[in-house]
Amino acid sequence: MNTCADLAEVRLNIDRLDRDIVELLAERAGYVEQAAGFKATKAQVVDNDRIEDVILKVRHLANENGTDPDLIEHIYRSMIDAYIIHESQVWKRLHEG
Repeated sequence: MNTCADLAEVRLNIDRLDRDIVELLAERAGYVEQAAGFKATKAQVVDNDRIEDVILKVRHLANENGTDPDLIEHIYRSMIDAYIIHESQVWKRLHEG
């Protein structure tokens, strides 16, 4: 991480990261959409064991990267909730539409 000289530089770096993050989130959405096609029932969209596995992994990654694991868990739980809504919509379109 760069040390910034002022708030404008902080914001430039955040904007740069946001571009990268959105690209990665879009890629993740593509895999979520593919997953919907492999699930026979809508109930399979929510996999609590998988969710907890992901949370454990990202908490570990947070520690490795020197950031607050509680913050990362909170972000990931919100993100997973959003992807579940998206996957449910895709599942419905693929299997009921």
